[in-house]
Amino acid sequence: MLGRTPRDEHPERPFTGYKLARAVLSADGTRAGFAGLTLGGDQVYGAVGEAACVWNSRHSPPRKWCGCGFYCLHELNEARALGCATENRSALLIEVSAAGRYIRYERGLRYSRQRVRVIRESQCACGRVGTGLADAGTGLVGWRHLSPVCGQCADSRPELVTLREFAERLKAPVRVGVEQPAEPPLPRRADQTPIAVLSAEIALLHARLDDIQSRLDGRG
Repeated sequence: MLGRTPRDEHPERPFTGYKLARAVLSADGTRAGFAGLTLGGDQVYGAVGEAACVWNSRHSPPRKWCGCGFYCLHELNEARALGCATENRSALLIEVSAAGRYIRYERGLRYSRQRVRVIRESQCACGRVGTGLADAGTGLVGWRHLSPVCGQCADSRPELVTLREFAERLKAPVRVGVEQPAEPPLPRRADQTPIAVLSAEIALLHARLDDIQSRLDGRG
């Protein structure tokens, strides 16, 4: 269970959060964007984004009993820890301003609007700091996934763009490098269970799949 969540919460000003995202480049190479790692992994968003529910267009994210909306974590170190997982090693660590409607969890937020402010970290598969992005060999319709590469590994990887070139193709100002957060920290609730935002996201996906399966079984 996700624990109790407040209704119709809106921040007085944007909050700073941290998250992982895949870098993507359009087929013609002129536009850059980001894609999620689990839910929403087939949805590309830019430096400024408005969340949309991929299951039900009749409601606005985030909804309590749905997995829709953007996700972020309160703490930079929490996002770094998620980046250590094998499946997340090629993701960028980004800093965002979260706004609009939101639902609070102990370690993060699910919210409706965001602005990507900083590409904070990227790591090459060899363990060095990534300075550019190369074709990852995977992608979505119209978009190619990119993976961070360091200068020493760049020669063996095709389609290299620097992180700054990637940021310039986002069509909105995004810094590359470390920046001190200007907004207040995200709100916390002492009465909510200590469930990580990513774990909640996966649990929602499993619950939705179980619901779909039960409906199919009922029709049979």
